Amino acid sequence: TILIIGVTSVISFLAFSNHTLINSLLYYPYRIWRDKEWYRLISNGFVHADMTHLFFNMFALYSFGMYMEQSFEGVFEMKGRVLYVVMYFGAIATADLLNLFKQKDNPEYRSLGASGGVSAVVLSYILLNPFGILYLFFIPIGIPAFIFGPLYLLYCAYAAKRVGDNIGHVAHFTGSVFGFVF
Repeated sequence: TILIIGVTSVISFLAFSNHTLINSLLYYPYRIWRDKEWYRLISNGFVHADMTHLFFNMFALYSFGMYMEQSFEGVFEMKGRVLYVVMYFGAIATADLLNLFKQKDNPEYRSLGASGGVSAVVLSYILLNPFGILYLFFIPIGIPAFIFGPLYLLYCAYAAKRVGDNIGHVAHFTGSVFGFVF
């Protein structure tokens, strides 16, 4: 978790002031299909739009990732960390699969961020710790994980149907489901 946060933060910081770098890493279905740039299925998880986007993703990853990393190690021993990394990056790769096909002929569509992987970590946490209490920044009252999880998925599904907020709600939903199933 710490290594993922460190590498993601360094690459994001570098990309904030380097448009060539960010453009070479972001999720770009048109280029993935046209130029066979399949690495973009993963590389987009290393770049973020701004400091706020990076902070929220990495804070959530740290908050839940350490628990999940230890849980994977407890169950799978030596293979636990590898499986944790596979889950995280597998979720990033699959989080935007719908858009990979839906946007393949749209040269304007692009996305970025680790939200699909982070959502996978959060929902897998909820599966393993359903009675844990989750806090949101703007709500001072703890929410039981087993309530938060379904509400989060419902919100993602609802928000994905709305256009205009520039947030990858489909990636959040898909990443969450991936983590839960994984």
